[in-house]
Amino acid sequence: MSVRELFDLTGKVALITGGSRGLGLQMAKALGDMGAKIAITARKADELADAKAQLEALGIEVLTVVGDLAKLDTIPALVERVVGHFGTIDILVNNAGATWGAPAEDHPAEAWHKVIDLNVHAVFFLSQHVGKHVMIPQRSGKIINVASIAGLAGNPPGMSTIAYNTSKGADVNFTRALAAEWGRHNINVNAICPGFFPSKMSAGLLEKIEQAVIASTPLHRLGGDEDLMGAVVFLASEASRHVTGQVLAVDGGASCC
Repeated sequence: MSVRELFDLTGKVALITGGSRGLGLQMAKALGDMGAKIAITARKADELADAKAQLEALGIEVLTVVGDLAKLDTIPALVERVVGHFGTIDILVNNAGATWGAPAEDHPAEAWHKVIDLNVHAVFFLSQHVGKHVMIPQRSGKIINVASIAGLAGNPPGMSTIAYNTSKGADVNFTRALAAEWGRHNINVNAICPGFFPSKMSAGLLEKIEQAVIASTPLHRLGGDEDLMGAVVFLASEASRHVTGQVLAVDGGASCC
């Protein structure tokens, strides 16, 4: 098999959660550009419609599903909708996430549950459902969990995001545990840990700490519109068939310092 063939995703079906904007949309464009059919889900219909238009303008086949993954009882219907439309799911990108800023001693209980429900519980139960009903029966699959460098250490300077950091740390070890268990089913499970990328979720924080982040990052810049594309294609393709349980930081070197 040639190197080009190793990275080719023609005919594959990818489900990306939180795929209507930001990092999710960037990864959807990357997988679609390599030939995959794309299903994206998010809470807001207007943002999904805009994302669909962008992807279709690139010649990518797209299905959109409006839904809130924090409502765990909606997960079976989401999977059934995607499989009913495309026939299978070869690639699952668990990208949807939430954050909340508050000192640990004052962190609201409802905010803690909001973050953990979406960033941890939804990741597990969606992976479980896709695995049990699609990937294990077909004996193949790629699961890519979008964690964060915030899950690799404590709070970076200027941040009080204990629920988010805790959830992303859980995603990192969930990745390792599931990879160890599902390798026998020929399912690869890996994680991407982005650093700071400008996005709707990070905008408020970056207003306060952007220059400090850039100064402390070896490559001296934030993540850009194409910086997750190569990583997600690698982990979704046959090029990574002997890679599982791994965590790839895409952060300009920030986590190495």
